[in-house]
Amino acid sequence: MTQLPKLALSIRQPWAWAIINAGKDIENRDWSTRFRGPVCIHAAKGMTNREWDDAMDFIDQAFPVPLAHQYGRRRSASGSTDAKRGGIIGVAEIVDCVEASSSPWFFGRYGFVLANVQPVEFIPVRGALGFFDWRRNLSPEVPA
Repeated sequence: MTQLPKLALSIRQPWAWAIINAGKDIENRDWSTRFRGPVCIHAAKGMTNREWDDAMDFIDQAFPVPLAHQYGRRRSASGSTDAKRGGIIGVAEIVDCVEASSSPWFFGRYGFVLANVQPVEFIPVRGALGFFDWRRNLSPEVPA
């Protein structure tokens, strides 16, 4: 765990899964950042069925490969999937923050451009808004 970046960014599923597994190369936000460098990808615990369905519809429409089906498209947000929630699932490098992009993943006001994405073994961590020091939010059963 000591080799992982200090900061994490919490992202709702299935978007966090898409960063790690489906080539999602941009994280959409309504706020800008000057931060550049590696960051842990935290899969948020919260998710509604509507958010799940909207995200899966987007993935289904945007990509000819049945990525959403690989992920468990027909399952609900509260149902069992391969997606872990409530912890660190990977690492990515933020290389830019843009207001426009040709990436099919970009929509919204700002996009954090991601590169060098790597999955990691799941680490249970409470999420937080913005960038956060994830080691301060470790679940009690996980040693620092």
